[in-house]
Amino acid sequence: MKNFILGIIFILIIFAVGAYVTGKFGLINLRADQTPSDFEKKFAMGAMDASTERHAPQMKNPIEPNEANLRDGMHVYMMRCAECHGDGKNPESPMGLGAYPPAPQFVKEPADMPEHENYYIIQHGVRWTAMPSWQKVLSDQDIWKVATFIGHMDKLPPAVQQDWSGGAPPPAASEEKHEHHH
Repeated sequence: MKNFILGIIFILIIFAVGAYVTGKFGLINLRADQTPSDFEKKFAMGAMDASTERHAPQMKNPIEPNEANLRDGMHVYMMRCAECHGDGKNPESPMGLGAYPPAPQFVKEPADMPEHENYYIIQHGVRWTAMPSWQKVLSDQDIWKVATFIGHMDKLPPAVQQDWSGGAPPPAASEEKHEHHH
């Protein structure tokens, strides 16, 4: 039993030394324009999903998914999110696809997380990706509106869908974000 435990400790030490040497000497190519391996995609996405499920507070979305709120969420999304995640007129974003890992393209693959988890991700961002934390840029209400819009992107009311598909221009800068002080 003692030899077995020593063997496990030895293997762990070898693994740690190998990981250190690999990183220290640049043996891992960290370019953003590579395609992540299937293992990396599965592991990283699984870790992000598990982390979000564990840490996102179970909160009820205070935003009603009505036409006005979905339209507001769409406008914020167009100004802050579409450049990486695509929009109704340009479903694939070259910038988002050029990130590592590539940003989800929500028009082609709708978000499948509950809205409180989307809110959490928008609010806090995702480490080791291009997804920033928006909590110091957007109000909580705007973050909830974007989360609501993302959660309903594939089932928008006809008038909002028409604006979305036509690439509705963002509202005037004064309408975009009212100054919210925390």
